[in-house]
Amino acid sequence: MVDVRYIPPRIFIEELARYLKENVKEIKPPEWSLYAKTGSHKERIAEDPDWWYKRCASLLRKLYIHGPSGVEHLRTSYGGRKDLGLHREHARKAGGSAVRKALQQLEAAGYVMHTEHEGRTLTPAGRALLEKLATKIFKTMAIERPELVKYLT
Repeated sequence: MVDVRYIPPRIFIEELARYLKENVKEIKPPEWSLYAKTGSHKERIAEDPDWWYKRCASLLRKLYIHGPSGVEHLRTSYGGRKDLGLHREHARKAGGSAVRKALQQLEAAGYVMHTEHEGRTLTPAGRALLEKLATKIFKTMAIERPELVKYLT
């Protein structure tokens, strides 16, 4: 069985973001997403106009791999280093609103559910979507690289 971990993250997230943009009407970027930074450690707004869909896809992948996670843990994982000029850099968390609103939209779509005292986790529908897409991507990768065919069984 093909797992999400077998697919390179960049390829998987881009394919999942494309799927979410085209097929899931509950997921759409808020008005402020074109003008807001993703965290205090960033100097500019996101250059990619589809960054919201990629963030939602990345959240689904993180929940699949790391299990139940809360907003604070996800903020930490999306955070980065704040450049303070001549002073030493310090770690900053990502913006909580972008993570929270994306998780709320994924909940409305039926891919994520909130569990008591653990944070958010994938629903069976969300897990099935990720595994189906991973299998599809892996089959196209196996066509390009025939040595991967033995892993399809």
